[in-house]
Amino acid sequence: MSRCAAEFRRSIVTRGPFRASQIGEALAIKFMAQGGDIPGLGPETYSRWRASTIGTITDTLQRRLILELLGDVRGRSVLDVGCGDGDLAVELWKRGANVTGIDVSREMIEAARSRARREGAEIEFIVAPAEGIPFASERFDIVAAVTILCFVENAAPVFAEIARVLRPGGRLVIGELGKWSSWAAARRIRAWLGSQLWRRGRFRTARELQGLAAQAGLTAGPVRGAIYYPRWQAAARLLARWDDAFSRFTSFGAAFLALSATKPSDG
Repeated sequence: MSRCAAEFRRSIVTRGPFRASQIGEALAIKFMAQGGDIPGLGPETYSRWRASTIGTITDTLQRRLILELLGDVRGRSVLDVGCGDGDLAVELWKRGANVTGIDVSREMIEAARSRARREGAEIEFIVAPAEGIPFASERFDIVAAVTILCFVENAAPVFAEIARVLRPGGRLVIGELGKWSSWAAARRIRAWLGSQLWRRGRFRTARELQGLAAQAGLTAGPVRGAIYYPRWQAAARLLARWDDAFSRFTSFGAAFLALSATKPSDG
């Protein structure tokens, strides 16, 4: 188990029962599972978040942006890195992709396999870390990675591994927690107030994501944003309709950033 995960476990013990609303959305919890399975945390966290009003709105907007950037995946080989409970992987399979999912959490992988069985989806799910993808080089047409870096200090090895398994001309679509948003500000305040979880949080700017992609030899496109409203249900209901317009104007202020980057073709 990672030091992050160990600290988070201690915070649960000392601060009482876990509630998703105490630390943000379920996407952040997924990263704590990247150090291994943590008692009391798992796929049910996703379910609670998606069942809430603000969770439903937020997850829908993030998913819409990721799917837009992924484009037509029919017949493409897709790797979902940090696949969690398999929700995105199954959606991509329904859209005609040949999907493989990896996640370091065994509990998440079991949940993903259960989801795939329920849907009749032919998807291979494997327990594996993002910095050690267990596939040959140039294996995949597309790599999707959603919120896998927000507790990773050095993201360069993850980008390097993703670039390695992409075929020439292949694309990475990655979504991460944005640095300049009211959501990130609230998390930083929690860190200042002693949150062991968010003291280790890493929020990235659009330029940082583009730089990481370039360092890995990928050609980065523009960064798009989503979730411009504060973490408040009434605000989400009121402002969600304008999210796409904000996204096309600027990524500043977005709680969620998404980047598409391409691996140059040979020659």
